[in-house]
Amino acid sequence: MKKLIRGLLDFQLNARPGYRDVFLKLAQGQYPDCLFISCADSRVVPNLLVSMDPGDLFVVRNVGNLVPPSDADGHSTGDQSEPAALEFSLQHLPVEDVVICGHSSCGAMKAILAGGVGPETPNLAHWLTHGQGALRALRAGSPVGEGLPEHDRLSQLNVLQQLEHIKTYPLVKQRLAAGTLRLHGWWFDIAHAQVHAWRPTQGRFVPMDELVGEALLRELGGGTSMTDDEPSANDATGPKSGPPQWLSVASGS
Repeated sequence: MKKLIRGLLDFQLNARPGYRDVFLKLAQGQYPDCLFISCADSRVVPNLLVSMDPGDLFVVRNVGNLVPPSDADGHSTGDQSEPAALEFSLQHLPVEDVVICGHSSCGAMKAILAGGVGPETPNLAHWLTHGQGALRALRAGSPVGEGLPEHDRLSQLNVLQQLEHIKTYPLVKQRLAAGTLRLHGWWFDIAHAQVHAWRPTQGRFVPMDELVGEALLRELGGGTSMTDDEPSANDATGPKSGPPQWLSVASGS
């Protein structure tokens, strides 16, 4: 806690002046165009990974970057927090992209591989059941993540499984059908500080280097250079006009 207090004081005294105009604008509203779902692991920091300012990402973090699937009526089959964030972001924010980001050495994946957790953590035990589909894919011999430790292979498969879970929600189905939403699967290699992107055409996660980044930018239909500027929260004054006309760039496993 001492570290938090010292950090807060440092922000108030040193960093806050540089962000004053940003937060004055953000006080009028938020206009993020991406919902970023990641693990709660302290080593995964979404805004740091993508060099984003406050207001640029709508972030959901939980143990294992899991999203319970929907039933036939559009209701979550598990916890309602993640689906609520999904619905809110798609209905009330200008979100055009959803990223699910897993990571290496994930404790949740290790627990699933080990057969679950003990009776002293019943809520965690139930929560981890939403990763069982990925475990089944691993046991069935999926080639995704070949060469990695088993828990990292499971982590990559889990990203794909959670993308499939997201697709079960009515709002997501509608937006995908209309071409106004894209789904992305990412995986963060902590030891190398390297993000990998799921490439459906290759059937694997590939390191997000400049070449891959340029290819993704071309697919997204926007700027074709890594140096092209994108609007950020610093410039946001309201929702963008008109929906994007792209289909999802991510598929299931």
